[in-house]
Amino acid sequence: MASVAPYLIRAYHQWMEDSSLTPHILVDCSKEGTIVPKPYIQQGKIVLNISTNASSNLTIGNQELSFKARFNNKSQEIHVPIDAVLSIYAGENGEGMFFENDGNPKDPKPTNKPNLTLLD
Repeated sequence: MASVAPYLIRAYHQWMEDSSLTPHILVDCSKEGTIVPKPYIQQGKIVLNISTNASSNLTIGNQELSFKARFNNKSQEIHVPIDAVLSIYAGENGEGMFFENDGNPKDPKPTNKPNLTLLD
């Protein structure tokens, strides 16, 4: 089953933009495939402004979020795996959502079988 996270990220992003708020994401930089400017990483994480005013060519796919942004007057390509996004929130008021990204896929199968009895 596909993760619901990219759908929620897209929905929150659109809601924030429609509400004239500034969408930010908190990214776990230790996840494989994360490409962000290293000088701005603090304690293994980075906050990125993903508003249309701060980014260009923003794509929020089901596996990755990518865009171009300027850091220290240099354009850089940013690539963030969806499972590296820890939260999306509005910079103005903190409204948003946290995601549980512990790296362990959840097993949809129950570990205990139910004890059923057939009745006539």
